[in-house]
Amino acid sequence: MQDYLNHTAVIDWQNQKILALARELAEARHGDEEIARACFEWVRDHIKHSNDYEMNPVTWRASDVLKYRTGYCYAKSHLLAALLRANDIPAALCYQRLSIHDDGAPYCLHGLNAVYLQQHGWYRIDARGNKAGVDARFSPPVEQLAFALQFEQERDLPTLYAEPLAEVLEVLQVNETWLDVLNNLPDIAD
Repeated sequence: MQDYLNHTAVIDWQNQKILALARELAEARHGDEEIARACFEWVRDHIKHSNDYEMNPVTWRASDVLKYRTGYCYAKSHLLAALLRANDIPAALCYQRLSIHDDGAPYCLHGLNAVYLQQHGWYRIDARGNKAGVDARFSPPVEQLAFALQFEQERDLPTLYAEPLAEVLEVLQVNETWLDVLNNLPDIAD
């Protein structure tokens, strides 16, 4: 479980601004479920999805996502993991493989989180950001993710990752604009 609490170069939860926000979100809340809900809703509702808002810069480090208030789903999941870990709540990164245009190939990875809640165990949450057709919520034990699987080639990757996949980090680190990322979304082999 310690792996899902670690401070890393990507999930840099010991950053002073992340720690301050984590404390603020935990204030007057009791138990891991209430704190996790507050962290989830804050990231979902206050960090703009880079593609939805056509926003730069491309962020990947949790502290940069907070600083610039934008990120792709992957980056938003890094910030959410950092806020949860700063509150001593184990948090993992998860991925789905989804159709880019909701009509089959091509496919890409979508980033989300799993949080360990004492009452429920591992529970997946998706702070991607709501919009028309997307209504992700925190309602344990029932998952309400941003996207449901629709096609045979889509899938939930079962692994809980303590660190982002290399394919995801590479796309976020080598592309300079939100549009560059959109044109190079990461995928994994079938």
